[in-house]
Amino acid sequence: MKPSPEELESLIHQTLRSLPPRRAPHSLESRVRAALEARAALPWWKQSFARWPLAARVAFLIGSAGVAKLVLMAAIWVMAGFDGAQFASAFSTQFAWIQTASAIVDGFGNFCGMVYRGIPPLWLYGGLAFVAAMYAALFGLTATAYRMLYANR
Repeated sequence: MKPSPEELESLIHQTLRSLPPRRAPHSLESRVRAALEARAALPWWKQSFARWPLAARVAFLIGSAGVAKLVLMAAIWVMAGFDGAQFASAFSTQFAWIQTASAIVDGFGNFCGMVYRGIPPLWLYGGLAFVAAMYAALFGLTATAYRMLYANR
């Protein structure tokens, strides 16, 4: 009598389950550990993008968008027949924010320069001396606290 497919499957399953588990080669663990350590030792820029620091990922995305924008602008300039006037008129509205930002930074720089020139030099030197004295006092207090708390242990 021929067994049914379900019985045959059950028999094969039982037979395979009764076998002892296979042992891994002795060198496998050391090879896997070495591969993991080598991967962990890679600098961040050679690892996957998801493991990069957040600032580097953001900078890469912004830089990529900038390169894509430049490529598109170059393509439009080529299609316009290298005409500078058409190129400038096509992108003048897109670069208006740069002129605005430049004017804001320039105005802030002028304001800071006026304030700096309005402060008497004696006050600047006095403020610098005060900051240096406070730094020295902080260093001295820290050294004293360390000696009192940890040096006798």
